[in-house]
Amino acid sequence: MTMSDPIADMLTRIRNAVRVSRETVDIPASKVHRGLAAVLQQEGYILRFDEIEGSSQGTIRIRLKYGPDGERVIQEIKRVSRPGRRVYSKIQDVEPVLNGLGIAVLSTSKGIMSDRRARKLNIGGEVLCTVS
Repeated sequence: MTMSDPIADMLTRIRNAVRVSRETVDIPASKVHRGLAAVLQQEGYILRFDEIEGSSQGTIRIRLKYGPDGERVIQEIKRVSRPGRRVYSKIQDVEPVLNGLGIAVLSTSKGIMSDRRARKLNIGGEVLCTVS
């Protein structure tokens, strides 16, 4: 069965796993999922992600990150651009998330990256999600 919004499914799986303090979450592998997981790892929201071979598509296992007393590192993860309403922005128009404490994840011509990196490269694109 096909999924209409695989990115929203990935974000929902992460959100649900964080709510119940799971250590890991498994997500079907895809190029976009790998890119999104890499950005979350680079920005320090997850510990790491691993590719697990087993099915024809493969699986990405994400190890979630928590504070020393078990507090959540990912407080909120929200989808911005949806299949029915794509949101494209110039980098100057992307608002900082929580005054710079969070990130926006963009899909650009140079790949999937955080808004901080996109500002350095001065390129805009589709705003996939925000994380704080």
